[in-house]
Amino acid sequence: MSTKTKTIISVLLIALLFGGVWLLEQTLPAGSIVLTVLKKGAIFSLIAVSLNLLNGFTGLFSLGHAGFMLVGAYTYAILTIPQESRAAVYQYYDGGIIDFSLPVPVALILAGVMAGVFAFLIGLPVLRLKSDYLAIASLGFAEIIRAIIQFDGFGPITNGSNVLRSFPVFHSVLFPFAVSGLCIAIICMLINSSYGRAFKAIRDDEIAAEAMGINLFMHKEMALVTSAFFAGIGGALLAMFQMVVQARAFTSAMTYEILLIVVIGGIGSVTGSIIASFLFIACSEWWLRFLDMQHYIGDFAVPLLRPGFRMVVFSVIIMFVVLFYRRGIMGNKEFSLDAIYNFITGKKRKPRKEA
Repeated sequence: MSTKTKTIISVLLIALLFGGVWLLEQTLPAGSIVLTVLKKGAIFSLIAVSLNLLNGFTGLFSLGHAGFMLVGAYTYAILTIPQESRAAVYQYYDGGIIDFSLPVPVALILAGVMAGVFAFLIGLPVLRLKSDYLAIASLGFAEIIRAIIQFDGFGPITNGSNVLRSFPVFHSVLFPFAVSGLCIAIICMLINSSYGRAFKAIRDDEIAAEAMGINLFMHKEMALVTSAFFAGIGGALLAMFQMVVQARAFTSAMTYEILLIVVIGGIGSVTGSIIASFLFIACSEWWLRFLDMQHYIGDFAVPLLRPGFRMVVFSVIIMFVVLFYRRGIMGNKEFSLDAIYNFITGKKRKPRKEA
């Protein structure tokens, strides 16, 4: 298949995807669970892919993604609350000390930049060390930043332990799809560039990568900052989806959920992370909801069905996937037009001839 044909087909598929999403939005009621799954799935796709860039493609283990999302969410909310609403939002802090409001696109970019700045500062001392010090440091950062944001001394900026609200939110499913799609496309271009090949070399063998002239610290720092940048944008999108922001929601459990999505989809697979994100959200928010409700067959109450049982079944499903699909749904493979074409036509990929 020629490059021109691939480009045309890719554009048509993207147009078909957005057209289908738009059609669903027009036909389904505003509060439909399908639209909720699509919105949240698109946001978590970006967050999972950004973590996969660090864990799967660079081989660095981070547990601070929720902290980077928290920075992004608060940065966006603080900078976009309208001036006329600040007195009501910061009612315990005399209206706060920020008296301006930025456009949504600018605030989204600054949300990523602030998360990237924190990642850069964390990486300076940590990435020069070996082993899993990054995981410990990033986990500690996430908890520290959450405590700092809730500290009353920073209340005029962060509103302390109170919620931030009244900032601009999105109402169309197309917005998170467009933003997440653009960000994921940028990540894919980075992965397929010379920097991405350096990331993979570091993941496979640091000693060999260094012997080839790759600056380990610089590329690790780049991967960490890039991952945090897009996690910050993902956190801002999540704030827009939830319509309120509060620090206590960004716990380490959120990082574990995202890490679980990456593992289920396949460490080192972008399309795997995207597929797993929608499956994870659909299972947790939609398909297994009936397990939390009591059902009766005549006068007989079906056993076990009660609030909380959904998470038990969900945990069993996850254990099954991890045990029998240890490399995840996609492993380290990706969907491609060539693979789809060969699957439809029944052609097998020809082995590469050795020189």
